[in-house]
This record gives sequence, C-alpha cells and structure tokens, in this order.
Amino acid sequence: MIGYVTAAFQNIFTPYGLMVSLLGAAYGMIVGAIPGLNATTALVLVLPITYAMDSITAYILLVAVWVGGVSGGYIGSILVGIPGTIGSVATVYDGYEMTKKGESGRALSAAAVANFLGTFPSLLIAMFACKAIAKFAVKLGPWEFFSLCMCAMVLVVTLSKGNIFKGMISTGIGLLLSQVGFAPVCATPRFTFGSYQLAGGFTLVCVMMGLFAGRVIILEYAREERMGEHKKIKVSGFVDPIKDLIRNKMMVLRSFFVGLWIGFLPGMGSALSNVVAYAQAQSSSQHPEEFGKGCIEGVIAPEIANNASIGGAIIPAISLGIPGDGATALLLGSLILHGLDAGPLLMSKQPELVYTIFMCGIFASVMVLLVQIFGIKLLPMLLNVPYHWLYPAIVIFCFIGSYVSSSNDFTLFATLGLTLLGLWMNYAGIPASPFCLAFVLGSMVETNFRRAMSYHNATFAMFFTRPISCILLLVALASLLWPYIRERFFAGRTLAADDD
Repeated sequence: MIGYVTAAFQNIFTPYGLMVSLLGAAYGMIVGAIPGLNATTALVLVLPITYAMDSITAYILLVAVWVGGVSGGYIGSILVGIPGTIGSVATVYDGYEMTKKGESGRALSAAAVANFLGTFPSLLIAMFACKAIAKFAVKLGPWEFFSLCMCAMVLVVTLSKGNIFKGMISTGIGLLLSQVGFAPVCATPRFTFGSYQLAGGFTLVCVMMGLFAGRVIILEYAREERMGEHKKIKVSGFVDPIKDLIRNKMMVLRSFFVGLWIGFLPGMGSALSNVVAYAQAQSSSQHPEEFGKGCIEGVIAPEIANNASIGGAIIPAISLGIPGDGATALLLGSLILHGLDAGPLLMSKQPELVYTIFMCGIFASVMVLLVQIFGIKLLPMLLNVPYHWLYPAIVIFCFIGSYVSSSNDFTLFATLGLTLLGLWMNYAGIPASPFCLAFVLGSMVETNFRRAMSYHNATFAMFFTRPISCILLLVALASLLWPYIRERFFAGRTLAADDD
C-alpha cells in the first residue's frame, strides 16, 4: 500500500498534476458557488475534456472538480441566502442571518474550515475501508452483485423525497435508456428501430449534458431570483474559527459521522446529510432557540456533514462499483469511458489509479481551503457573474461536449431531446437521482443477471438461497413496503405523538 501511495504522490506532485488539481478545484468551487449549478454540473461540463487525457490525469481533474464543487456551495448560502448546491440548503438558515448581522467573514471562515474537516478525514477513512470491502467483494458472485444493484436502486427510490411511484418511473426510464443499443452478452440489437445512429446507445456524456446540465440551465434561467438584485457585500477577511470548533467538538464529531454514513447510502450524499446534521446539532444544543438567528453551530454542522459525504459516497463507488450519488455515478461512468471496469477488481487491477483518486481528493481539499482562506475577500465576486453571459456559454459547452463524446451529429439532437425529457420530468415531479443511478447501473444489472442465469441448473431460487443475495433482496423489498406498512399500522401513533 505504501508503494501505491508513493506512486500517487508522484502522479500528483508534478508541475502538470499540481496545475490540473489547482485549476480543477478552483473551477469546481466557482461552479458550486453559483446558485443552481453544483458539483455534478461541473463534472458534466469538464468530462469531455478528459477524453484527450490519460486515465490518471483525467481523474486528478475530475476528483478536484468534485471536491471543489461540493465545497463551494456554502458561498451563495451565506452571502445571499440562496444555496449554491442542494448540499448547502441548511447552511442558509444561520449563514445568511450572520451576513445580515455583519458577520459574513466569520461565517465564511467557519464554513471553509468545516469543509476541510469533513473532506480530509473522510477520504482517509475511505482509503482504508475500500481495500477491506473490495477484498470481501471479490468473493461475491453475479447473484450478489445483481441483488446489490437492485437494492441500491430501490433505496434511492424509497429514500428520495416525493412519491415512490414517481421514483420508480424515473428508475424505469433510466433502465430503458441504458438498454438502447447492443445487448452486453449476446450483442442483440435492441430499441434501435433499424437506425445505426442508435446502435451504440446513448453515451453517458450525452445523457448527463441533456438531463442535468441543459435542464438545470433552462430552469435556473426561469427563476425570479437574480444575483444582481442583491446588494454588494464586503467581507473583511478571514476570521480564525478554531475557538468555535473546539467549543463544539462533540457536535463536529457527530456531524462528521452523520455525513460519512449518509454519504455511504446510495443516492443520498450531501443532499440529505446537511439537513440531518443541522437538525441533530439543534436538538443536542444547549441553546436551540438561537438556531435560525445567526448561530455559528448552524453553519459548522451542515458544512462538515455535506463534505464528509464525499468519503462516504466514494467507498461503495470504488469497492463495489455502486455510486453513492450523482457525482460518483459520473466518476464511475468516466472509468468506463477510459476502458476501466468499476468494481472490486479495480483495487487489484489499477491500485495506482485508485490511490491517486484518494490522494487527489485529499490534496484538492487542501487547495480549496487555501483558496478560500486567502481569497475570502473575493468570494462575493463569484455571485456577480451576469446570468445572460454565463448560461448561454454553458449551453454551448453542453452541446460541444455531447458532440465530442461521439463525433456524431446525432448526439446533438439526442441532447436536445434529453433536455426536453428532463424538463418534463421536473414538471411531472419525477426525481432525477433514480434515473442517473439506473442508467449507470443498467448494464451491470443485466450482465450479472444473465451471468447468474447462464450457470448449469441455474434458477431464480438461487438469488434467495445464497445468504447475502437473499438479505439484499429482502432489504430492498422491506424498504419498498415500509412506507405503506408505516402508514397502515403506525399512522395513529404518529398522529398521537404529533398531538403530544
């Protein structure tokens, strides 16, 4: 392991590696700071650039962009009361109130250090945990991997907000689009309708550019809020938050482990961890009445949790090939684009790349912290970018990226069609996270199912006679039925508790 870590250092600490990491972290932070855009959008826009890079350099860039994108979301939350990313929603409650009271420097400083305290140790834990989980995962067969993928998709459906039925629709659409093209085992053409344009299926870049980047740009441009309408904010400088962190050290630890665990759950990530950590901090506080009025704990807790989810999300992505959120789904997809197989064998086949991913994330967290400390007075400038310049440029990059992914004019029309699909899904209230996970895992689900059924005397019963596979399927079934059981048998108790 030490040898691979040393090799990872050598890959990063070159003039080119340092430049790529620094630029990627800064770019991710800028995109993450702009309300409506997020780390996933930043990754989608930069993904086509990695085509011309080797796999190690590509991942140095992608991981740096990811860490910077997650870390930059607090800037809009604190300065203008509009979260830069969904992972910084809870930061608005107290961060913006502190800005109103003239304490924007203190809030930004505490959030910057909290980001680092969430990212750095979580990636260290992930680096050691992935190796142990991968050693166990290589002993699993196609039955367990099929059940694991199904469990992950069902958990995303049931844990995501909104109607479970709509989550299942999103998953179904993602699986359907992943089947377009040739079958992975027997190479039978499916849903091509005799068109050679559809024979290769929809590329990951094409889908993400349309369904995420294009849809987000159109929806955000239609919003009524505009950064230019807010008054100019001045930040005095960096304010040392060490005393605040030491005084709330137990809350820091609890928030860290909340974010690490929720990040490990498929499809959750920072979208849920920041809200749960905020609620946990308020419930355990000795002065809960101060939350929502400019309390520094209300800034530290959600920012530590949403960055700790980075390490939690990367554990199943590297060790099992199961993405923890939309960003890790893109990272797994980029592995496939570079001819690598995501999953437990990645640790044994490409250990240098895996440890480079971890070390790049750790190094990027340091870079982001330094940029945020020394550039804290310039952070308000990120929110003054004219939307009428920014959004058209992003749309152009979306279509350029789609074309570069296949050098085919058809992808431009496919991206436009997928943008319309994303708008319809948003209008219908259909979540995008289940779609993303299902599209990435679709091929893996089918391949493992067909491998399992190709064994001699194989039957459907084998999915339930093998203990781990059976447990995973039962967990999926229980999570799918639990909301109905809770409503049927526990609704009365819940109402009584609410009345009390």
